[in-house]
Amino acid sequence: MVKKSSSQSQSTLGHRQRLRDRFLKSGLDGFHDYEIVELLLTLGTPRKDCKQAAKNVMKKFGSIRVILEAPVEELKQIEGIGSKNVFGLKLARSIALKYLGERVEGKDFIRSSEEVINYLRLNLRDRSREVFVIIYLNGRNQIMEMEELFSGTLTASAVYPREVVKGSLRNKAAALVFVHNHPSGNRQPSKEDIEITKKLKEAALTIDVVVHDHLIIAGDEYYSFADHGLL
Repeated sequence: MVKKSSSQSQSTLGHRQRLRDRFLKSGLDGFHDYEIVELLLTLGTPRKDCKQAAKNVMKKFGSIRVILEAPVEELKQIEGIGSKNVFGLKLARSIALKYLGERVEGKDFIRSSEEVINYLRLNLRDRSREVFVIIYLNGRNQIMEMEELFSGTLTASAVYPREVVKGSLRNKAAALVFVHNHPSGNRQPSKEDIEITKKLKEAALTIDVVVHDHLIIAGDEYYSFADHGLL
């Protein structure tokens, strides 16, 4: 193993500090994508030169979005990427999701539907399993809470109406929006999707809670039950 000289270490630290100073002064304006990835990699390995590793991972995955969404094991196969500096990539994505989720809370679902759908795409489109989410709305259609009810194949036995009723009462919801993803990428609802939606809608009506929509997220596309007259 070749030891890095003191001058090399100082050069690495100087380069990193210049990147940080540029960011603090002007944000990401003028940054190459690999430089953004480099900054994220350094969060987990603050004294390691991550420039070449950042270029390697950009060459492999092609974009920052794909890098942030890539599985940890795939990232670790890239030369120069290890368990420690993967941390920065995953931290950035988790913070982005939390930030976007908090941004939509309290907003009118109807008026902010595009922003909500963008958040749901980011959160659900790359899940390998189906996830069922309930969005609880108040009487002004403002988002109060988003709850991930279960993960797995969406079947009639997987989503219990009583859980939807309990969640609605707990959150004092006036209306609901159901959301689930299709890992296959096919946004069209299955027969089971339609049957479950009808069943859950009827359960919600027993406590005077209306269902505004059921959204299916499939990659970058989505399907709205309301838009297609299925509610």
